[in-house]
Amino acid sequence: MAAVYPFTMNTYPPSQTMPHNPEIYRLLSQHYVSLPHCIALGLRYEDIDAGRPVLSIAWQPQLVGRHDRQTVHGGVITTLIDVASGCAVAARLEKAEIIATLDMRIDYMHPAERNRRIYSRAECYRLAGQVAFVRSICYQDHPDEPIALGTATFMRTPVPAAEQAKLHALLSQS
Repeated sequence: MAAVYPFTMNTYPPSQTMPHNPEIYRLLSQHYVSLPHCIALGLRYEDIDAGRPVLSIAWQPQLVGRHDRQTVHGGVITTLIDVASGCAVAARLEKAEIIATLDMRIDYMHPAERNRRIYSRAECYRLAGQVAFVRSICYQDHPDEPIALGTATFMRTPVPAAEQAKLHALLSQS
C-alpha cells in the first residue's frame, strides 16, 4: 500500500495559511507519511489548515490493542500525533532541517470509536533556536471532541548549505 498524499503546490488557500516554504513542507511531509511504519498503518495526509497539517488513520481490526473493547492501540495514536507534529514543524521551516522528536506527552481523553477514521491536527506554535514546540489534537468527528491531546518538542538540526541540494534530491526520490 502506497502513502496517500494529495499535495500539490496550488492546494493552499490564501498566503496566510501556506507553510513558510511550500517546497520544503511538501518534501518533508511527503517523506514522513511515506515511512514504512506509516504506510503499514495506512496513515493518510488530509489537508493543511492555517499551517496546521491534518493526517488520519482508518480504524482497522489489525490496529486494535484491546480486543475485548475493540479500541485502537495507543501506539497507533502516538504515531499519528508524532507524524502530524513533525509535519507541523516542517510547515514552519524556511530551509530543510533534520528534526527529531525529543519529548512527547499524550493525554488520552477516551478511546477511538470502532469503524471511524481518526484524525490528528498539529500546530508548531514556537521555533526557538534548536527546539520546536508543537501541540496537537486527535479526534474522530470534530476537534471539539478530542480523543487525545498531545504536546511535543522536536530537536532542529540545520542542514549545511552545501548539503541542501543533496537533501532535496534524496527527498524527491521518496
